[in-house]
Amino acid sequence: MFFMNLFVIIFLIAVLGFGTSNIAFGQGVQTSGGVDVDGSWYLGEGLQKGDYFEYSLCELDLNDCAPVKLKFWIKGDIQYESETLWDAKVVVIDGNKIVKGSMTLGKTAPEPINFDENLHDYAIAFKSSLSWLSAFATGNVHDLIHGPKEFRDTAWGKIGAIGGAQLITKRAESVTTPAGTADSVVVGWYSGNNNEIWVVDDFPFPVKALTYAWVTTGVAPIMYQYTLLDYQENVLDDPFVDVESTALKAELLGCDTTFHDYVSGRVATNTFSMMIQYNYSPEYPLEGCDIDWKINFMNKYNDVEFIDQVHYDIWVVDESGNRLRSYAQDIGRADLFNGFGQVHLLLPIKEKAGITRYAIFIHGTGPEYEVPDSKIGGYAIIEVPIVENPHLNELNGDVVSTSKIPTWIKNNAGWWADGSIGDSDFVQGIQFLIKEGIMKIPSTTPGSSSGTNEIPTWIKNNAGWWADGSIDDDSFVQGIQFLIKEGIMKIPSTTQPKSPSYQPESLFD
Repeated sequence: MFFMNLFVIIFLIAVLGFGTSNIAFGQGVQTSGGVDVDGSWYLGEGLQKGDYFEYSLCELDLNDCAPVKLKFWIKGDIQYESETLWDAKVVVIDGNKIVKGSMTLGKTAPEPINFDENLHDYAIAFKSSLSWLSAFATGNVHDLIHGPKEFRDTAWGKIGAIGGAQLITKRAESVTTPAGTADSVVVGWYSGNNNEIWVVDDFPFPVKALTYAWVTTGVAPIMYQYTLLDYQENVLDDPFVDVESTALKAELLGCDTTFHDYVSGRVATNTFSMMIQYNYSPEYPLEGCDIDWKINFMNKYNDVEFIDQVHYDIWVVDESGNRLRSYAQDIGRADLFNGFGQVHLLLPIKEKAGITRYAIFIHGTGPEYEVPDSKIGGYAIIEVPIVENPHLNELNGDVVSTSKIPTWIKNNAGWWADGSIGDSDFVQGIQFLIKEGIMKIPSTTPGSSSGTNEIPTWIKNNAGWWADGSIDDDSFVQGIQFLIKEGIMKIPSTTQPKSPSYQPESLFD
């Protein structure tokens, strides 16, 4: 495991050093810390050129803590005015979006200083979660308050915004993440919930965290949560060189990326249990683009009181109310949860031009990880006119079919991505999709000037992400369509491949 190769092993003493610890009577809450482990830590400790990180991250203000995959690579130094900063290349996989760009990180503390506009929301989430400890422990050895912190210290500082709680070192323990196993020190505080962050000596960022928002009533929602998925040293070549951002597709489709002139309204749920206050933009959304939604869950008797702890979803329904699509399922969740009654999200349009019926569906209310109380439930339907997008026909030839893709093809994609099968086997799967009408070739003749059956590396990356569920069927299929239309990939005459004899029928959808 990489941790064992990278980290200075922390030799633990069986009994943790809580000599000056106080335990709050009746609660078992630790109010002062200090772990009997030599050493200190600060955000950015050991960070160097060529470091590659991958995290699963959720943050309260980013899609109501729907998780994203955050990847960043330290390319090297970059000069900004009189300051030398880290030049970080970034890829974010957010549902069916791939966002690619650059950030500069501070040297004293590697938190975002500058960033590309398309990374704005992710940089803010990065700063308030992954680099949050920079408020207490930085690399400035001359700063007695915010410099490196000893593991033996009884407290690292006071968190004024959380009622004066102390940030303390709580215990030493072995921590396991998808990236490996290492000895860590758990840093945290108590604010009605135990908030904990796992740090490892000589590793730049925390490897794991689970913290909760401070609330005076009700069950606190998660403030941020993250886990280290992968780490590599001495990565000299840009690992994202072949990654294509979906923002490029949005530009090609002529989609709005800044939103204004919102359509507003209020509608009661069918059960009259709450009011739905909504705003969406643009007024006339284009096929294949995004709608910016702002949704408030309001008390039916009080038009300024929000309803909190709402379990909800956004459906697309037909005229009879039958569900055609679930946004929660699109991003791999059973439902969505909002702790404060105010939702702001981008919803991708997969429907063709015409009236689309969006149902704001309320499962109920209650704590995030409990079965919701359906007494406050129901739905409200909002009709939105989707406008035909001529660029979509130019790019894709048609809206992607919603037909199910056989499981064996997705398996093939995963095997191809990791090198277990060759290009020709993968192309056979693509041929099958075309023959069955699951993938529609544009009506224009595919290009020929650059065509080749040697498939670009970024498509192989996409195949791996598609196979493990990081991007959805439509995103993957549209990428293949684009390659065929541009002549980057040539697909010979479509003959349905033989299904491998070792595949049982149960593998087919």
